[in-house]
Amino acid sequence: MRTILQPKSKFLKVICSKCKNEQIIFNKPAMKVFCLVCGAELAENFGGKAKIKAKVLKTFE
Repeated sequence: MRTILQPKSKFLKVICSKCKNEQIIFNKPAMKVFCLVCGAELAENFGGKAKIKAKVLKTFE
């Protein structure tokens, strides 16, 4: 029997605290992630994982 490895990275649906825009982001970004509507910072790269600065609504695996 072979074990199939599942990816550890996920996509997150977050809501911007300033303009309430809902946006899907990656949980391991290479650089800062900004809101597409108002430009507020939603997440930043922090040692290979994201430091989320917005409210997470849903996780997509």
